[in-house]
Amino acid sequence: MRFIADVMLGKLAKWLRIFGYDTVYNPYLTDGEILRIAKAEQRLILTRDTRLVLCRYAKPNLLVEHDLLPDQLRQVIRELDLQLKGKLFSRCLICNCLLQPINKELVRASVPAYVFATQSLFSRCPYCQRIFWPATHIDKMQAQIREILNYKEIGERGDRGRVHPDYS
Repeated sequence: MRFIADVMLGKLAKWLRIFGYDTVYNPYLTDGEILRIAKAEQRLILTRDTRLVLCRYAKPNLLVEHDLLPDQLRQVIRELDLQLKGKLFSRCLICNCLLQPINKELVRASVPAYVFATQSLFSRCPYCQRIFWPATHIDKMQAQIREILNYKEIGERGDRGRVHPDYS
């Protein structure tokens, strides 16, 4: 499943990327650009804009009903039956590209000495060239995920009535 999120859902887009989902987000996109990209790339539109979901070209879409990120995440995961296992931390949080493993020796000059000495696994974004490695922030983020989602909700089917499929 691939997404495009509107300007009101930047944090949600970031977390969907953390979960490994291909999520386009650019706060400068107009509604027309969102519709064009969604259609061209077969993306589900995530929005808080009730006017946008009423547009006949805005299919498929999901109207995100909540203001707070934890509630947004719960809604999207439940209503779309998203699976989180095996995809976590596989995308660049900035560019949305899939991260590629990189040999430790190749990042020596690009990471702090302590990180180089204490970490063995590194990934790089092929677009922006940022280097990623598992560290304590991963544990903190996983704890946040467990707390926000209360893992027993993952995989439940939830009410799908608010997901508007493409009927064309």
